[in-house]
Amino acid sequence: MSEDIKKTISELHIYEKKLLKELEANPNATPEEIAENADMDIKSVMSAAGSLASKGIIEVHKDTKKIYSLTEDGEEYAEKGLPERRILDVLANKEQIHMKDLSDETGVDKKEANIAIGWLRRKKWAQIDKGIVNITDFGKELTSKLDVDEEVLNYLKANADGVKLFTDDLVDGVKMLAGRKNIIDIKKETSHSFKLLDKGEAILDEGFTIQKQATQLTHQQLKDGEWKSLQYRPYDINAEAPTVFAGKKHPLRVIIDEIREIFLNMGFSEDKGEYVESAFWNFDSLFQPQDHAAREMQDTFYLKNPLTCDLPDMDLVKLTAETHETGANTGSMGWQYDWSEDIARQSVLRTHTTGISTKHLFEHEPPIKMFSVGRVFRRETFDYKHLPEFHQVEGLVCDEGISYQNLLGTLKEFYKKLGFEVRFRPAYFPYTYLSTETEIYLEEKESWIELGGAGMFRPEVLKPLGINQPALAFGLGIERLAMIRYDVEDIRMLYKSDIKWLRELPVDNGVRL
Repeated sequence: MSEDIKKTISELHIYEKKLLKELEANPNATPEEIAENADMDIKSVMSAAGSLASKGIIEVHKDTKKIYSLTEDGEEYAEKGLPERRILDVLANKEQIHMKDLSDETGVDKKEANIAIGWLRRKKWAQIDKGIVNITDFGKELTSKLDVDEEVLNYLKANADGVKLFTDDLVDGVKMLAGRKNIIDIKKETSHSFKLLDKGEAILDEGFTIQKQATQLTHQQLKDGEWKSLQYRPYDINAEAPTVFAGKKHPLRVIIDEIREIFLNMGFSEDKGEYVESAFWNFDSLFQPQDHAAREMQDTFYLKNPLTCDLPDMDLVKLTAETHETGANTGSMGWQYDWSEDIARQSVLRTHTTGISTKHLFEHEPPIKMFSVGRVFRRETFDYKHLPEFHQVEGLVCDEGISYQNLLGTLKEFYKKLGFEVRFRPAYFPYTYLSTETEIYLEEKESWIELGGAGMFRPEVLKPLGINQPALAFGLGIERLAMIRYDVEDIRMLYKSDIKWLRELPVDNGVRL
């Protein structure tokens, strides 16, 4: 025990030692008395007390008391009487007053009169009947004596510096006045007291000297040799350091930047597109029929302003219409319906980033290697795996000789750089053929998880755009990738302002290459 006490003493700050010495001399010393006697400011005393309490040397007791005093309105009421009292004094002579004459008869303004009527009824001093205020028998009895809240009012008037305690018979009156607006002012006065614990007693029994200790050395002290005579405060190298929450990127931003870096290193260029797009680029350019269920209001946000968007080159529009209706020169029969320009002009919040790919194909000559990362919008119901707004990433490659094997090779390389083992299984998507779904292996779950889709664009997509070379495309949802990486079960967590969760995430601003 003695060795432990000596070690504790050696680690005490000079202010902690001063406080202990003052408590040894006067166990009931207040913080203010200690500050004056030990030549410390009150803030240093409380800081030292908190440190000693954390080490189990003293206890700090906090006592909070309320101080009651009158406001300016309260002082006026104490002088003139509460509004209901002034009305009662008039009723004592007249016994009844019509509501419309209340202010004129009593001198109580209309705003106060309405409040006073409520208190007259609550105190059972008066009753209201068909607009007439009538004094009650109980009210007649109170004309010659004060109610409890009026006694408190007078008591506070007589004690202008404030009152901390009331006798039991006045407590109800205090509650009544405190429940009324701007009559009494209630301030809190906090005081602290200290109590030595067994460890503190043992430290005082062991004894110590109060001497200024050096915590850092100056150049001059080293130069003139003063450092040799200094007493140094020891440091506990095993003490816990404060937690520092470093600034860092949001987890979604980390993944977006990582994906962008991977694509750029693979030789892709970036296209961003627009949030508001025409139904032509969002649906029609992808050979999606105009009566497709995905276009309905339950899946798509249609805009009122702007209500419509301009269509692109009319030759492209005409070829797209023919492809939808008959298949044109693609070898397809199309969808066999009458294609509508009005539907194609509708303004929508883009439901995917694939429309960026078709627009890019139309505006650029192959060879093309393009990617996009951006927000998309769908009319989804909020739940643990769905949001109406989320992020998608899209990859596109178009050139002579591009094949399905190139698609699989590109996907393997992309997911390898993300740090995943990947496998593929056949799938169906309306605007690609052949199509595949990509699955990644999670070692901790010992299972394969579907993460994205891919395929070769169909001729019905490419021909109207003037593209005669094959094109591969693939994409994935960033939020789903984030849920896997950060072990999140509920997608909403990624958008909650949960500072605790964000702080506990490791700093991860690097790119897995």
